[in-house]
Amino acid sequence: MRDYSQIVEKIVEFLQSEVRKRGFQSVVFGLSGGVDSAVVAILCKKAFGANCHGLLMPSLQSSQSSIKDAIELCEAFDISHSILPLEKPQKGFLDTLETLQNSPARIGNLCARIRMIYLYDYAFANNALVIGTSNKSEILLGYGTIFGDLACAINPIGNLYKTEIFEIAKALKVPQSIQTKAPSADLYEGQSDEAELGFPYVILDSIMQLLEQGLSRQEILQKNLPPKAIDMVMTRIKTMEFKQKLPEIAPLKDC
Repeated sequence: MRDYSQIVEKIVEFLQSEVRKRGFQSVVFGLSGGVDSAVVAILCKKAFGANCHGLLMPSLQSSQSSIKDAIELCEAFDISHSILPLEKPQKGFLDTLETLQNSPARIGNLCARIRMIYLYDYAFANNALVIGTSNKSEILLGYGTIFGDLACAINPIGNLYKTEIFEIAKALKVPQSIQTKAPSADLYEGQSDEAELGFPYVILDSIMQLLEQGLSRQEILQKNLPPKAIDMVMTRIKTMEFKQKLPEIAPLKDC
């Protein structure tokens, strides 16, 4: 069993050190009403006190409960925040790119990137750094949008699996309304990460942790984990690895 209180202390120190190293004192992060951003918000509050700010950025598809949960978190932990709806830019894109209407995935990517525009604009205007909220499970599975929710200056939870994020949330006393809700990117009413991925995070994380330990597919099968889940995880880790890298630049040294 990991010592999650020690992990919290280490992350707070990491945030303070990395932000200071870059010459900043303030940070900004997106608040979705989910457990990942809630954990990041509290960690930033511990690290920077009043010098942190959360942006609530509801899209046309966002549920009202997500906004309510995010506000409840901010009030409980005295976190500075503001609400910047995506409605106007989202409608502008929907009017311009008419085929967007027929693709929830494209709309989800669009909203993720508009949110990042808001975050980086706030960061520029307020001399702050953007803090990421993607966990290790999402990063390894490529379950995120390039230049959207995957974009940030510093990521404090990128080495914590989703199941570990829930343990951190307990340690930090995140409101129960957030701890008990189904993981969701909130792309539309009722959307569920686990339904889209096909398996619960407890299964996916177990597989990824075993792969991290160097076990083969055959060895993982002996742990009574679903073969389809093992294959899906292994395939996604391989095919989505590009999302973790900076754009490849053509090498011209010898020209």
